[in-house]
Amino acid sequence: MSVKPVIELTADGSHTLFIPGLNEHYHSVNGAIQESTHVFIEAGLKHCRKDTIHIFEVGFGTGLNAFLTLLESRRTGRIIHYTSIEAYPLSDNIIKDLNYPDKYLSIEQDMYYRLHSVDWEKESEITDNFFLTKIKADFTSLDFSKIKENVDIIYFDAFAPDKQSDMWTQEIFDKLYAISGDGCILVTYCAKGIVRRMMQQAGFTTERLPGPPGKREMLRAIK
Repeated sequence: MSVKPVIELTADGSHTLFIPGLNEHYHSVNGAIQESTHVFIEAGLKHCRKDTIHIFEVGFGTGLNAFLTLLESRRTGRIIHYTSIEAYPLSDNIIKDLNYPDKYLSIEQDMYYRLHSVDWEKESEITDNFFLTKIKADFTSLDFSKIKENVDIIYFDAFAPDKQSDMWTQEIFDKLYAISGDGCILVTYCAKGIVRRMMQQAGFTTERLPGPPGKREMLRAIK
């Protein structure tokens, strides 16, 4: 990314990153951890009943969604294979200044940094029941053969449609539907009608849910 992201404090005390060039934040200024927990853990992960889960995330970013998912997997004992794509990995200097690990035990803090330090393009064991594969690529030109089919959950955490419109197209949602297994759950903070209609056109059944703090609604789609 051409302009260095700026670390900002959000309403729940956790950090987000601001991208001046896009005039956009990685996470909600109303609470980064609150938003990720509400959208991806509560509405996504906890809505899946499987013991072994394959998750595909659009936008690894700060690693916050992966970290919260890892912590939930430790709590429940469920096995998670987590695949995430990111075109612009953050620098080590930014990662070490983010305060997400601060409230957790040292072993959990180490897990957060390990999410960022493991090699790209191969599956790495973070814990006995959490396995991470990071793909460094532009999502709009991704070779979807790299993604295992029958995905159980999709975290769609791209920048907003008015900031990165090429990430929110009918072709994208058609491809996501194709790699989804029966019952796959797609969750996103976005609740725009045009996005909901593209999901439906792809074949998903959609529902509007109450959004995280500062946002009235979010979307969940089911295959």
